[in-house]
Amino acid sequence: MIKQSIQSELITAMKAKDTEKTQTLRYILAQIKNKEIEKRTELTDEEVTDTLRKEAKKLQESIDSFTAGGRSDLGDESQVQLDILSTYLPKELGDEELAAKVQIIIDANNELFQKNPVALIGLCIKELKSEADSSRIAAAVKKHM
Repeated sequence: MIKQSIQSELITAMKAKDTEKTQTLRYILAQIKNKEIEKRTELTDEEVTDTLRKEAKKLQESIDSFTAGGRSDLGDESQVQLDILSTYLPKELGDEELAAKVQIIIDANNELFQKNPVALIGLCIKELKSEADSSRIAAAVKKHM
């Protein structure tokens, strides 16, 4: 599981006295624990991946804000955290692969697509959210409309 992998990496980072990695991994584990408390059960790998994607998105927004505000030092710090977090995310589908999977879902649900194409966005996001960012999935579905 992803959570156990992060925990073992945290121990390794602590032994190596890698403070940047230790802080980042502790933060990630805290966010996962908060989700578990909120849900009142242990998270699945898919839910952990969703949590990691949300944190990666927050870090990317921070990097953009710091860069726009002229604070490259803080942007660099957030970039290091994003790089560490990204190692635990599964590789996202390329644009062509994503378009092919969206087409398969559209073909399988052609009747729904004819009646309400917008409803298919939610269906595609539900099925592909572990493989790509939801905004990319929505954009791929809109191209087929």
